[in-house]
Amino acid sequence: MARCEIMPKGVLTKPVMVYQGRPLDFAQARKIADQKARELGADPMLLAWYEAKSGKFSPPVECCSETKPGWIVYAESRGGTLTIDINDEEDIFIYLDTSQY
Repeated sequence: MARCEIMPKGVLTKPVMVYQGRPLDFAQARKIADQKARELGADPMLLAWYEAKSGKFSPPVECCSETKPGWIVYAESRGGTLTIDINDEEDIFIYLDTSQY
């Protein structure tokens, strides 16, 4: 998996901020994000994620925008409108609410 450049603040579209007050490992952050996504959308499907600690992201797409990392562009271009931001961009998850389709 590729490493992502440091993500500039302000490129996320209407993120839902979730603060835990303590560092989380990726599995813990994913579980919290999945739960929050289910609260906000009837049938969420994870399209993309980013882990700041490791710099890892998925899907491992090349950047295709000068203003946003490729993994964000990928998710948004596929209908990802639900962004969950854990602990101020420590972990970010973008979902598609499939119930709307």
